[in-house]
Amino acid sequence: MYKFSISDVKKTPMIIERLEVQSFEMNVYLVKLFTQDEEGFVYDDKDKPMRFHNSQSIRDTFERCQVKEAVMVHDSPYDEMIGNPNKAEKAMAMPFSMQQPY
Repeated sequence: MYKFSISDVKKTPMIIERLEVQSFEMNVYLVKLFTQDEEGFVYDDKDKPMRFHNSQSIRDTFERCQVKEAVMVHDSPYDEMIGNPNKAEKAMAMPFSMQQPY
């Protein structure tokens, strides 16, 4: 899996086939990018997965990029935490707007 550097993303506009916002508890979001050639998460300058804390910071970071599709995915671990069986279905992807507010 490829590592997209946040510095490179901000510096060079890119064409993104799919931008996937992975939502976790406590307002933590990771972003996975799918380009024509690569697939992987966005990493900070310390080589750790880049944590976003709100949806607007994601829009601001990628506003210079051409994003063809953007979705948000949330997969809750609560069933497994309370002893229920693992979910059979995959996490649902909901549309995520990359449009800047006016």
